[in-house]
Amino acid sequence: MTDFFNALIDPNMPIIRYALIIGIIASFAFGIIGTYIVVNRISYIAGAISHSIIGGIGAALYFQKNYNLEWCHPNLGALVSAIFSAGIICLVLEKNKQRADTVIGAVWAIGMATGLLFISKTPGGNNSLHGYLFGDILLVSFQDLLLIIILDLIIMITVFIFYNKFLAVSFDREYAKTRGINTALYHLILLILIALTIVLLLKIIGIIMLIALLTLPPAIAGRLSKKMLPMMLYSTLLSMLLTSGGIAASYQYNTSCGPTIILLTGALYLISVIPFETIKRKMKSTK
Repeated sequence: MTDFFNALIDPNMPIIRYALIIGIIASFAFGIIGTYIVVNRISYIAGAISHSIIGGIGAALYFQKNYNLEWCHPNLGALVSAIFSAGIICLVLEKNKQRADTVIGAVWAIGMATGLLFISKTPGGNNSLHGYLFGDILLVSFQDLLLIIILDLIIMITVFIFYNKFLAVSFDREYAKTRGINTALYHLILLILIALTIVLLLKIIGIIMLIALLTLPPAIAGRLSKKMLPMMLYSTLLSMLLTSGGIAASYQYNTSCGPTIILLTGALYLISVIPFETIKRKMKSTK
């Protein structure tokens, strides 16, 4: 890892420092929101939101390239489409749960199809979309760093303020309703926070693999503790470790950063689910 540490302190290579800082800062959101996703078992909703944002990215690229609208940034398109998708899904879940799977699938498919249609009409659109599909934390800029810090702070402050409400909505919505809690409102806020976190992940891991980073560290943390706060803490620390380790390994061995982070995450998860105690007991019983 000597080359990586040398690059980290090299004043001519700020992208390495930006990447590491972003990975560490964004891990707070990944760990906190990922815990809610795992506890509520809504990874399929996160998947639908993440893929639907291709529509917003495609539309933003189309208007930016074809009409010279510089303010129409793909990150803005991703943010708007993610929040819009979260709102539609929340509305359906509250009004007609029987139709939830169908609508979630429709949001997933329509968002992707819309984005691909816009991309097909955008000069150089396929090349631009590639970065959002697969991500590359080593290509982040100072502006990206500022955006991620702002979104990260919004997520953490909101969770801090509404922690008890989110806890009630996550574990016993019916009881929460009897206590006068507007469960629909807090469920919507939670889905919007998931949407913001997904936008955070775009530059780091890309759309294709982001569900792994949102769900696997909290799943590992869930094996260490069943309480919400410790799960969030362990998940955040694991996200920091895995993103930092993935960045270092990808630089050292000249591999793509996103897949390297996911492979490390997946390997750690597989190790965590191996029933070591059961294996030891069986080995002893065979002796």
